[in-house]
Amino acid sequence: MSTGALRTTPLHRLHLELGAKMAPFAGWDMPMQFEGVIAEHTWCRERAGLFDVSHMAVIELWGDDPARSLERVTPAGISTLGEGRQRYGLLTNEDGGIVDDFIVTNWGGHLTMVANASRRDVDLAYLGEHLTDVDIVEKPQIALIALQGPKAAAIIAGHDPSVSDSIFLDNRMAEIDGIQLAAGRSGYTGEDGFELAVANEDAERLARLLLADPVVRPVGLGARDTLRLEAGLCLYGNDLDGTTSPVEADLVWTMPKRRRDAGDFIGSARIKAELEHGPSRKRVGLQPQGKRPVRHGSALRAAGTDGTEGTAGEPIGIVSSGGYGPTVGRPVAMGYVPPTLAEIGTVLLADVRGNDVECVVAALPFSPHRYQRGT
Repeated sequence: MSTGALRTTPLHRLHLELGAKMAPFAGWDMPMQFEGVIAEHTWCRERAGLFDVSHMAVIELWGDDPARSLERVTPAGISTLGEGRQRYGLLTNEDGGIVDDFIVTNWGGHLTMVANASRRDVDLAYLGEHLTDVDIVEKPQIALIALQGPKAAAIIAGHDPSVSDSIFLDNRMAEIDGIQLAAGRSGYTGEDGFELAVANEDAERLARLLLADPVVRPVGLGARDTLRLEAGLCLYGNDLDGTTSPVEADLVWTMPKRRRDAGDFIGSARIKAELEHGPSRKRVGLQPQGKRPVRHGSALRAAGTDGTEGTAGEPIGIVSSGGYGPTVGRPVAMGYVPPTLAEIGTVLLADVRGNDVECVVAALPFSPHRYQRGT
């Protein structure tokens, strides 16, 4: 669906009915907030928040061995992914930079990727160029609804007990009030919960059914951003881009040893060199001192041990994401700095509109992940 030049999701009418503040995002008319970012963020951390993520691209890969084929363009271990399991991965370019990040499910006969809305056209073209032995099928008829928070799993299991024993990154077919859907135990908030893939025509009924539970409230993209930032999770276009490698982004964990050793994926030369010799910069957590947040794009400079400006005063890094963390009750940020300044406790200075804000390199995540990983 579309409104003017913007596309709309199957939940657009519901968002307007609920009083959402709408704004353009990646070509879509999306809800930024309902009752307020801090209230929605807190509700998700304490109960269950419902997110419309139907703007994201759903792409199926079919073929004799789509997993092996996909490994040409990602260092992730796709061929070892079990049926009914999901994995987070990165598409890499010839220079070892990141084309996009994605999550993929092995359904046995085919794979399903979920990728960023802003990278939809780029991803489809890139996959089409390099996966010539695979049928690539976009699925615009599928809506995505995420239910996240400590109460989310019990709510979904209450409707379909068959998902009650699922763990983080499981994905299985389920049914809620006669609605057929795929229930993936994943999300991008740091909280336990599910991402539900459902036919467009059933999406609004499913969302209304879930929102009828007093524990569930709608959450916009504003709080989704603060939640993922507190969880230390990357946002493409801020923390990841075509010039940034997985090693620089501190995402080496997405690349199993056999893939690193084989080096049989696009961009492997740079990645192998950085693994051996170290990258020129590294993503770190940043703890701004005081109450003033630092934002994406703020330059970072070295500082003396007492917090004063270093000798040169030249920028040595950049803030990639930043804002206020409602759960931790203070500003939080992430950024890229030279490895020599990446040690926890290192003092840096962020330029915020011509003023210095002291930042201390901090451990990620700021708010602990609470995924259900099993026993």
